[in-house]
Amino acid sequence: MVKKSFNFIIQSIQSIFINGLLTLLPFTLTIALFTFSYRVLTNWLTPIYNLEPEYLQSIPGSQIIVVILSVFFVGLLIKLFFLEPLIHFLEAIFFKIPLMKQVYGGIKQLVHAFNIQDEIAFKKIVMIPFPSTHCYSIGFLTSEMPTQVTHFTTERFFNVFIPTTPNPTSGFLIQVAEKDIIVINLTRQEAMSLIISGGIIQPDRFKK
Repeated sequence: MVKKSFNFIIQSIQSIFINGLLTLLPFTLTIALFTFSYRVLTNWLTPIYNLEPEYLQSIPGSQIIVVILSVFFVGLLIKLFFLEPLIHFLEAIFFKIPLMKQVYGGIKQLVHAFNIQDEIAFKKIVMIPFPSTHCYSIGFLTSEMPTQVTHFTTERFFNVFIPTTPNPTSGFLIQVAEKDIIVINLTRQEAMSLIISGGIIQPDRFKK
């Protein structure tokens, strides 16, 4: 009887502790993540902080505010004064410089692929048999393979990018036959959250 009571007390203490831990962890990890990100950003932007006037340096994180306003100002200039030709001119210079062409071109394509305002890039979220025929992976349908490449068959093939977890900026580019592609009901943001979290974060609209 005493042993059962003791075990009951221990289990109750464990249950209370675990409940408290699971309640506090999301708050503490979120704060820790934002604190870490803030420190990384401020360290990266130290040169901008050193160039700021003293009245701005007295504001915590002023360099981040300056960068955000600068990006907004550049976007405003491009929109109001139609500076796309100037941007294309600068890009043409970059593309003529060895090595920089590959680096800049790859980064630009990746940025545009994840652009939430672009309704074409990564528009369809699909499931395909990968890495074997007995399991499926979530991927982003990017484009159709040219018929000049797939001349050996009458089937249509598509390029599918499969991000890795938890870093979606790396992954696999595979070519899949149209019959093996399953379009699923997920948005790009929902698919990314699912991939980055390792399947933990499910779309809220499916939880009801």
